[in-house]
Amino acid sequence: MQAKKSVSTKAVVLLLALVLLLGCGLGGTLAWLSAKTDPVVNTFTAGNIKITLTEEGAVNNAQSFKMVPGIEIEKKPVVSVLANSEECWLFVKVEESATVATYLTYSVDSAIWQPVPGESGVFFKSISAADAKAGVSYDVLTGDIVTVNSGVTQDQMDAVTDATAPKLTFTAYAVQKYGFDDVADAWDEAEKLG
Repeated sequence: MQAKKSVSTKAVVLLLALVLLLGCGLGGTLAWLSAKTDPVVNTFTAGNIKITLTEEGAVNNAQSFKMVPGIEIEKKPVVSVLANSEECWLFVKVEESATVATYLTYSVDSAIWQPVPGESGVFFKSISAADAKAGVSYDVLTGDIVTVNSGVTQDQMDAVTDATAPKLTFTAYAVQKYGFDDVADAWDEAEKLG
């Protein structure tokens, strides 16, 4: 009985050795299917809106004019969106001193600017992505003029002091279009700039 066990054990050991030998041989030549892509690099750059408000002849953002009844004074404030800016709402705010209506007549160019609903003296223009990328400029006043009212008297002219002189103040603002579908909401954001 002992001899049978020994032959069976030898046969099992031999069979296991053969399986191990075949496994190592096949395993060494076995190749797995695999693949790898090239990396995709995402770089995020900062968007920006850059604007300017300029006027020929202005020194330190101020300019003085002599008033003579009935004359037209060339006044050319220009708002620009500089190249490589983002799509935006562009605003211009025109503030008048208390005496402007007595002495001067002017209008904001309605072919370019639309009034912001519910606001006085605030106008807007929608700037497309293509225009913002290229850079664009817009005149503010119709005909680039302010007219001195012809009915102004010499007494009214003599009464003008530094404190009572008519003054027009222009300020430009821009707010990104993304996130602001409504111009009034965009103006509310722009007002926060002061």
